[in-house]
Amino acid sequence: MHTTSAPAQAPEPVTTAGLAPTRHEPLLDGVSISVLAHGPGIEPVWSLGEPVDGLRMLEVRADGAPVEVRFSVPLGDAAGYWHPQGGWRRTLLADWEGRSRVSLVDGHAAGCLYDHSGATLLAFAAADPVPEATLRFGVSEENDTHVVHLRLPASRGPHRILLVPRSPSVARAMRAVRAWFAAALAPMPVPDAARTPVYSTWYAFNQDVSAAAVETQAELAAGLGCGALILDDGWQELGHGRGYAGCGDWLPDRAKFPDFAAHVARVRATGLHYLAWVAPLLLGPGAACHSRWAACAPAAATVPGAYVLDPRRPEVRAHVVGVCVRLVEEYGLDGLKLDFLDQAMVYAGDGAGDLGQAMVALLTELRAALQAVRPGLLLELRQPYTGPGMAPFGNMLRSFDCPADATANRVRTLDTALLAVGGAVHSDMLLWSRDAPVAAVARQLIGALHAVPQISVRLDRVPAAHLETIGFWLRQWRQLRGLLLDGEVEPGRPDELYPLVRASAGDHCLLGVHGDRVVPLDFTAYRRFHLVNGSDRDRLMVEVRGGGGRIRGVVHGPDGRMMDGPPPFLPEGAHSLAVPRGGLAALTITEGPR
Repeated sequence: MHTTSAPAQAPEPVTTAGLAPTRHEPLLDGVSISVLAHGPGIEPVWSLGEPVDGLRMLEVRADGAPVEVRFSVPLGDAAGYWHPQGGWRRTLLADWEGRSRVSLVDGHAAGCLYDHSGATLLAFAAADPVPEATLRFGVSEENDTHVVHLRLPASRGPHRILLVPRSPSVARAMRAVRAWFAAALAPMPVPDAARTPVYSTWYAFNQDVSAAAVETQAELAAGLGCGALILDDGWQELGHGRGYAGCGDWLPDRAKFPDFAAHVARVRATGLHYLAWVAPLLLGPGAACHSRWAACAPAAATVPGAYVLDPRRPEVRAHVVGVCVRLVEEYGLDGLKLDFLDQAMVYAGDGAGDLGQAMVALLTELRAALQAVRPGLLLELRQPYTGPGMAPFGNMLRSFDCPADATANRVRTLDTALLAVGGAVHSDMLLWSRDAPVAAVARQLIGALHAVPQISVRLDRVPAAHLETIGFWLRQWRQLRGLLLDGEVEPGRPDELYPLVRASAGDHCLLGVHGDRVVPLDFTAYRRFHLVNGSDRDRLMVEVRGGGGRIRGVVHGPDGRMMDGPPPFLPEGAHSLAVPRGGLAALTITEGPR
């Protein structure tokens, strides 16, 4: 097989067409490949394995040298390119702007090019989720192709990349990838508490928390159906000012929490599990321990006021483990919300060692030490460190901050779920104003429907109608939890922001509608339907397929109140169903299709 040695290093051209030419060879489904080894006189060799469980394994051998794998795909009817760090940029970029650096705690070396039907043109993921890697991707204007250039560091064994043959959707392609990682890794156990709604203090209080206020919210949250509480930033000494200059000591602020252990016990007595926020890699100049650890934190964080402890230092890892174990053991916590682990990336590419390997060592030690003192341990991780490689180290995978933005919560939770292995995906905390209409409250909850919802409003200050809406939707979520978290989820095209999301298992299908879309009801595939109206209309347009049938149904308003039900018979074809915005229709086929 033809191989190519890498040319000498030179300033990188503006576009990939300006790179030294290499010979591309056919790889899979119209995708071509070129492989380069970054080392003198090294000739890399690649091979493509036979299909196994919907995947093919690309192996590149380069005698321990770093490699660059270049994929090239004809544009065809390409519509967008999804990758874990894509955020809102999920359409096609030019190759002079598509760049990313990934690591265990910041994304994953994976991507998916898809066309306007939603079918994939290229779907790949690095099999090793740990090392730092860089990617260059986008449309080559000169060559009418979409390219992905993946640079991987030296490896003792072969460099391995998972490839998914053409698939009808991005979600289906990523299911094959997730299944491979689930078998290859040992995900952290996920207790039932990680799969129950959460009350978080962050948006409700920010840093202005106190024991009494939190206990009030805990009692109300437990009554509404929450199973855990997360005490966020502000509980610790110097936890004020919305900056991080006081981080490092991780001791309770006694003015807010005079007896932190007793407070935790009171909250747990309501039936809630208790987690506390900690950012163990941050070190602020205001902390009492700053002078002791400053030499181990030479780089400033990208968040205001703090520096970052370098996890590649063994003494730092021991310190972080000690801090976290002390918090859980001394105060009776059920777990921790581990924030800002991605700040370790300030040291990426400095030549002093791979951050991914260091974080594996740290998190392995941390999980073992915490589980020794707390069986059923809960650990929350946050996007962007929710990729497959983090599966052994956390069981609550929260999407990134998007206060009051139901659309962003929907998109980010579904994005997170595309590559999440093991742990339960959680929404960002839900926030709304006290004067919001109940439909707006329902919209926030519906935006988090395909994840574990986290609530963060002052429950003792919102109107009774809001509490009714929260209670109704959390009850519905609990009843449908198996379908929502464990069913087959098909959200559609990433660039369309997932306006119609289907979750199915057996004969049961839930359809979340977030735009003015026609909703397909396949009476031959499913017998039970839940239709969730997250749109701005007080009706849903449905299209019955596979013959009509008699149905039994109920319609709820956004606060759970019963509305006029659907007609008893739905023939094949298009129909308008009266379902209010923020509402829910449950349909069961009693006779049909015919």
